Amino acid sequence: MLAKETTPSSIVNYLDQYVIGQDEAKKVLAVAVYSHYRKISTFTENSGAIAKSNVLLIGSSGTGKTLLCETLSRMLAVPFVTADATSLAQTKYVNEEIEAVLQRLVDKADGVIEKAQLGIVFIDEIDKLKASKVEARVISGESVQHALLKIMEGAPVKLKSNQYLDTTNILFICGGAFVGLENIMSKTHGFGFISTSGDDNQNILDRLNKRVKPTDLFEYGLIPEFTGRLPIIANFQNLSKDMLVRIMSVPKNSIYRQFIEIFKAEGVELSISPRVFEQISEIAIEYKTGARSLRGIFEELMTPVLYVVPDNPDIHRVEISSLFDEPRLLRRSQA
Repeated sequence: MLAKETTPSSIVNYLDQYVIGQDEAKKVLAVAVYSHYRKISTFTENSGAIAKSNVLLIGSSGTGKTLLCETLSRMLAVPFVTADATSLAQTKYVNEEIEAVLQRLVDKADGVIEKAQLGIVFIDEIDKLKASKVEARVISGESVQHALLKIMEGAPVKLKSNQYLDTTNILFICGGAFVGLENIMSKTHGFGFISTSGDDNQNILDRLNKRVKPTDLFEYGLIPEFTGRLPIIANFQNLSKDMLVRIMSVPKNSIYRQFIEIFKAEGVELSISPRVFEQISEIAIEYKTGARSLRGIFEELMTPVLYVVPDNPDIHRVEISSLFDEPRLLRRSQA
């Protein structure tokens, strides 16, 4: 639950320490979460009904959707689990799979149902559930959408432990790349724009015109009832080379900072040239995987160095000036 001093801006400030870029998406998600938990507090105090404000995150793979949700749950200290919509669509027992996801939420809450009922569930690849005339899967994407409707709106679900978990106050966040959605939007937004006058604020009008409309999602393949359970939509931008560089080096838990600490424990100073981060970012852009491949490339760079360093206590500094040059290992006798 939210502390009294927590505001949407304080949520964004926390996210900024761990997640690079996506400023607009951070604001949308921060306000949605703030509103969600404030509604719960008001409901508890006044015994009134609340309207669920589940969120849809739209953005390419590797743009930070899962990371943003994980970081958010860590700040709020609420149980958090992720699920894969594709996996849900690959089983005949979709309801059992959904119950398993909720059971994992209870497990994350150390078995405390009341705590689990205030958690966050992130369902990725929701765009893979679009309705299709030809279904090659065991169960259709549309059927999975229908199965998710009930829990996203709020309902008691019986778990295998025979406990009941009420999903009314669980925040559901769905994410997906929605490849091709921009083509639908270019057609549907090509006419019928909001008319403007000289007194209108153009920035506000531009934002309204760029919004993903429910009809865009209908045409993409989400059923109206499912789209209606996701009233808040945040768009994620593709990561630029500069953003990828910053992801590796700036956040508190960035991979560069992690390795600095690992080498420090060995009594070794690690220095990596900015050019190395640029080269890794260029490869990641070529892979078209966003930030997902950064760690793998960085780990590959560090593996041969970290293999040698622990066995050579006379090494006191490691310098890496290029991804394509051998690292320079400075020994104490060279100081």
